[in-house]
Amino acid sequence: MTGANSSSLTPGFFILNGVPGLEAAHVWISLPFCFMYIIAVLGNCGLIYLISYEEALHRPMYYFLALLSFTDVTLCTTTVPNMLCIFWFNLKEIHFNACLAQMFFVHMLTGMESGVLMLMALDRYVAICYPLRYSTILTNPVIAKAGLATFLRGVMLVIPFIFLTKHLPYCQGNFIPHTYCDHMSVAKVSCGNFKINAIYGLMVALLIGVFDICCISVSYTMILRAVVSLSSADARQKAFSTCTSHICAIVITYVPAFFTFFTHRFGEQNIPHHIHIIVANLYLLLPPTMNPIVYGVKTKQIREGVIKLLLGDKVVITKDK
Repeated sequence: MTGANSSSLTPGFFILNGVPGLEAAHVWISLPFCFMYIIAVLGNCGLIYLISYEEALHRPMYYFLALLSFTDVTLCTTTVPNMLCIFWFNLKEIHFNACLAQMFFVHMLTGMESGVLMLMALDRYVAICYPLRYSTILTNPVIAKAGLATFLRGVMLVIPFIFLTKHLPYCQGNFIPHTYCDHMSVAKVSCGNFKINAIYGLMVALLIGVFDICCISVSYTMILRAVVSLSSADARQKAFSTCTSHICAIVITYVPAFFTFFTHRFGEQNIPHHIHIIVANLYLLLPPTMNPIVYGVKTKQIREGVIKLLLGDKVVITKDK
């Protein structure tokens, strides 16, 4: 092995072990994940269709919501079908290049999801702080450019993961104790020095996560100041109500994300590995499952749109920023 080049130390495939220590319970673990995936696909696809179909929802807030739904349903589809094959049919093998592709899409789409949540916070900031200029600031070209920039940011920052991981030597085996190909899970299988992978992964997390959270925090600080200055209690309540769905989406997304990120790097010795794997899967499945439900329950215009689809044109959708 000492004289082998790096290509000879690249495995043809990896074996995804699922949830280590709970192999006997794989079928039972798969049931809630399968149920959540079905809800995520139906809910997000239905939301995208509703926004595209209903003209009253052709507004910046709902365009960003449609982008979030598309990102969410693509993200969970990248991992869940393969995970269910592991749980149900014991199909654990994944080709090396397929593993790298899955790793790319997982990290790119999670970064894009964070970026869209940040754009939605900016949308609420403009709607509440500059209501008269809302439609002139957030025009369709601006929305398209913002979405494209978020996509390109994720692509450019995640592409180095592929090259860093591909050039690592894998002489310790090809077993990955996970249900999908995560960057650090794959890197830790290597027998080489993956310190650069860990440092770059931390840098990307800071560049995306910290930047987006700072933008969201600044936006809601400005929103809070604007709402508190309103003289009418009804106006304050209405302004706050337009933000509740987005705040719920932020909590649902970032809480499991932070848990997964910090335990992967600092807490693996203190937290059972199967807990880490289950939370990592919830991190990818919970936001796509809950976001359509949260927005469907909290947003009056979406509720009215669903009723209109079911009952025909008897319902008039209220227009609101």
